[in-house]
Amino acid sequence: MKKIISIISLIMLSLLVFSGSVFAAPLNSVTVDTDKTTVRPGEEVKVTIDFGEQLGAYTAIVAYDNKIFDYVSAEGGTPNDTSDKVKVVFHDSTGGTSPSQRVSVTFRAKADLETSNPTEFSITAEGLANPDASVTYNDITTPIVKNVTVEPQYEDYKIELTYSGNIVKEEEKEMKLSYSSSMGRFYEHARLVAEVTKTAGGTVQLIGTDTSQLEHDIIQSGWGDAQGYKIGGKDVSQVLNVRAKFGEVGDYSITLKLIDRDNSDSVITQETFNFTVLDNTTITPPAEEPSTPTTPEETPNEQQPSTSEEITKTEETPTTLPKTGINIYAQIIITLIVLAVLCLIIRKINKK
Repeated sequence: MKKIISIISLIMLSLLVFSGSVFAAPLNSVTVDTDKTTVRPGEEVKVTIDFGEQLGAYTAIVAYDNKIFDYVSAEGGTPNDTSDKVKVVFHDSTGGTSPSQRVSVTFRAKADLETSNPTEFSITAEGLANPDASVTYNDITTPIVKNVTVEPQYEDYKIELTYSGNIVKEEEKEMKLSYSSSMGRFYEHARLVAEVTKTAGGTVQLIGTDTSQLEHDIIQSGWGDAQGYKIGGKDVSQVLNVRAKFGEVGDYSITLKLIDRDNSDSVITQETFNFTVLDNTTITPPAEEPSTPTTPEETPNEQQPSTSEEITKTEETPTTLPKTGINIYAQIIITLIVLAVLCLIIRKINKK
């Protein structure tokens, strides 16, 4: 019996030696990287798989979210895109002289995305073998996951509070309160609140009216639903017509804050506005410019004399123009002389 067992063991050892093929443990040195962790809409991201050693054959599979990415290209094998997976197949047909160690697949984020999109690439592999195919490796069935986020280039929210004229104590002042962003980050439960700093002892109100015609003092209770409301996206803009009322003369500061209720009321953005409140008795109306009487002969474009010298020159200007040409008496005398000369000439002709 012992002899038979020895013979069987020898045969199995011989088969292993001469077959030249062994099954190794899984490739523990496989790594997956992306060249970006945050991708903007329309940008490309490259996923690279490094097996840690040269291989003569493999099939790398990269699964992706086709609502967020489009497949672009691949390197390190022959690709096949199935709309949510890219399979890259490699086989060294030279028998081990042209192995490969890496695979890369490039994707492009869809250009119309306006929200934050955390997503992942999930990588598996099969058909792994060393360059001369003498060693094969177990398939990678547990996915290797790489997380990325696709989101726009967000712009900070901007708060404004505008008005015109003076602010008078105990008088309501119409103001416009607004916050806006050309591409605002999304928040499920945002809210607008206000705080006041004052040197005087008077009360301050900043009152807005909602679509149900209910008034809200933003300083006392904030604006809108106490749980907050959703904001974000392209060209965000909210404009509120509010009324401010200050109880005493003095200097005030109102700090408006946009907060995130889902993150312990953390401040999304804030802006401080300073005010000086006056007493209505200290406001002097602007003086009116005296009007200058005009005569019927004057027109708006005529320039009136401004000094006594100019007035004197104007009075000395003659009111009638001097006569020009030949005087009528001179004309009569010349005519008589001409007639006398003609008479003399005629007499001399008759004598002849």
